[in-house]
Amino acid sequence: MRTNIMIDDLMMQKAMEISGLKTKKEVVAKALKEFIERHTRKDLRGLRGKIEFAENYDYLALRKDR
Repeated sequence: MRTNIMIDDLMMQKAMEISGLKTKKEVVAKALKEFIERHTRKDLRGLRGKIEFAENYDYLALRKDR
């Protein structure tokens, strides 16, 4: 979709410097992608107290196999 928008030049320059991206199009695409990912991620805080682990659950033992 082709769109014309006004973006603050200083914000765009800072975003390009921070991200290392070379074009405004890349910066906008990355920003949109990250925005979508962030806002569609499950809020894990809502799961607090709802997950029960097995009594013999040992996460350290599971890590030894790596």
